[in-house]
Amino acid sequence: MAAKLLFTGELPIRDIDVSDRLRPLSETAVVSLMASIEEVGQQSEIHVRKIRHQGGRMKLILGRHRIEALSRLGCTSIASKLWDCTDDWARMAEIDDNLAHADLNALDLAVFLAERKVVYERMYPEAKAATGAALVAKRWNTTDMMSAVSKENDVMSFCQSVAEQRDLSERQIRRLVAAGQALDRESIRQLRAAPKRVTLADLQTLAKCGVEADRRAICAALAAGEAKSAKAALTARYAKPGDVARQPADLDARRLADAFARASQEGRKRFARDHLEALQKLIAQVSK
Repeated sequence: MAAKLLFTGELPIRDIDVSDRLRPLSETAVVSLMASIEEVGQQSEIHVRKIRHQGGRMKLILGRHRIEALSRLGCTSIASKLWDCTDDWARMAEIDDNLAHADLNALDLAVFLAERKVVYERMYPEAKAATGAALVAKRWNTTDMMSAVSKENDVMSFCQSVAEQRDLSERQIRRLVAAGQALDRESIRQLRAAPKRVTLADLQTLAKCGVEADRRAICAALAAGEAKSAKAALTARYAKPGDVARQPADLDARRLADAFARASQEGRKRFARDHLEALQKLIAQVSK
């Protein structure tokens, strides 16, 4: 279903549901907006959608900080655009607006990118069939979801466009997506509460972490300020009593052992066949 603009004008703030947002409010952004609104007024409408079967209730699409700023200034209504649209159209609009305009930290960027992938594949199921390079190369028209809101007409690879905007490589973007997909709500909450801001390197460590218990332990350690980085938290997790630090090779060996133990007998045989030459060389080295 295509989105349809129903109304442009003032709407009561009390009738707008602002729950279930992908990014928490920034106090700095709210205070800055309050100062701007007091000086020049609200410069652009927020975007809301009709909630079916709930009378006059509406759900916010774009403009959470503007609503908060105007509410604190004592305003009871806000300039808005009201849409009739699907849940996925609204979520995609929220995601793309933040990716295009918000100053997102690495964690929020991972959350938005992962959610965009989920929503996009739900809207376009054929995208699930593409993997690896084919998925990166797949091109779509962002105007399908956002033209009515952003007026953008560019057709570009998702990873490529975000990489260019964020000065990151497409490989880093894919790792951010993987990290965002690996983190549950509690882990995201913990990382946002961490005394030290989560870095891209932390998220890459989390994305590569194949053991869920390890991932949860890393998030808990960062939230409690017990580790300076995700890599340090993982290293400390496998340290023996009295060890100063475990070597990265120890962690690699543990991951390989875990993967081998979980694999089927046929899977182990196939791995041995595929890597026979490399394994024979390693065996010869350790036998010396």
